[in-house]
Amino acid sequence: MDTTFWDEADRLLVRYGGTFTPRVIERASGAHVFDRQGRPILDFTSGQMSAILGHAHPDIVAIVSSAVASLGHLYSGMLSAPVVDLAARLTATLPPALGKMLLLTTGAEANEAAIKMAKLATGRYEIVSFDRSWHGMTQGAASATFSAGRRGYGPPTPGNLALPAPNAYRSPFRSSDGSHDWEAELAYGFALVDQQSAGSLAACLVEPILSSGGIIDLPPGYLRRLRELCDERGMLLILDEAQTGLGRTGAMYAFERDGIAPDILTLSKTLGAGLPVAAVVTTAEIEQVCHDRGFLFYTTHVSDPLAASVALTVLDVIERDALVERAARLGDRLADRLLDLRDRYEVVGDVRGRGLLQGIELVEDKRSKAPADALGDAVTSACLERGLHMNIVQLPGMGGIFRIAPPLTITDDELHTGVDILEASLKAVAG
Repeated sequence: MDTTFWDEADRLLVRYGGTFTPRVIERASGAHVFDRQGRPILDFTSGQMSAILGHAHPDIVAIVSSAVASLGHLYSGMLSAPVVDLAARLTATLPPALGKMLLLTTGAEANEAAIKMAKLATGRYEIVSFDRSWHGMTQGAASATFSAGRRGYGPPTPGNLALPAPNAYRSPFRSSDGSHDWEAELAYGFALVDQQSAGSLAACLVEPILSSGGIIDLPPGYLRRLRELCDERGMLLILDEAQTGLGRTGAMYAFERDGIAPDILTLSKTLGAGLPVAAVVTTAEIEQVCHDRGFLFYTTHVSDPLAASVALTVLDVIERDALVERAARLGDRLADRLLDLRDRYEVVGDVRGRGLLQGIELVEDKRSKAPADALGDAVTSACLERGLHMNIVQLPGMGGIFRIAPPLTITDDELHTGVDILEASLKAVAG
């Protein structure tokens, strides 16, 4: 039956990047997905890094069922109570200045809206993002994405400039003691930006932890200095917390660690707990300027009540079940296990990340740090055979980086089981 399924998939479906996991998924529950043979697969990616409450969470099932039955979708010029309630609830979790919300559906769409707002509010058009960035596949977001997908589609949106991502493991910027000199790297990057700029710097769009870029965690203090550099140039700071927002890193928002606030915040993935929900949050001042200048982002699913109801429920469950604190606690345990692997396996070159968004970089050996692409593929397959779904990022010049982002609701035993499977797979493949 599965052979027929894959033949039909190959005949009918547009391939959109990478290869499909060679299992037909029948259902999902909690921290597991199940294939057609009923085999459980521990989901260490929370779906597409989104299902922070696990699969088929009863509160999400209940709210979707009731909302679809009563108030799912409206004309985009109509408003409903869930949307206003969500705006109040969401902004209450943020610094006071971030008081205006736009409710959308996907991360790319949220970043697209944020970019348009930044350009309209500043009257400028240049957008700066990291050279390992991933912000979405629509035109404006894809133009600010440098990790993949830039070839063969004609010119990207004019005005997109790149900063070097501060990869402490591989950066050539080093202090005299060999430590990562991120301050020199950031200064160098902005010197290049200034040199390339046409004098129209509008905004800097970054993730606090680059996920598709290889789990690159911005060093403590980096965002504060970036905030200062943006302010010096009259640029807005846009933070894309699609994967880091709503407790994933052990804080409600990853930017909290650095004691700064963005001008515009984009949320998606985690806000919908696996369903298509996204939001842009900004200041009243920026919203007023954009409105005065005719800001237009009138889409089919803007301000949908179903999306608002889902997001409200996600916030309820996170608070009720203390999932932010849980992510911090489990994140410490995950880090201890991964660091132990790094200490004992020559092919585990680096461990990085925060909370329940962490990664390990596989290399040929610790001395050379040579990328180990084939090893990463083999370990991924070995994990799947043992009942663990892992996702590996392979970028030029970097080793294979496993992204580990289980649901915030994962049990202690499930977390340890996943790392046990990862170790068994490493041992089987690399010895």
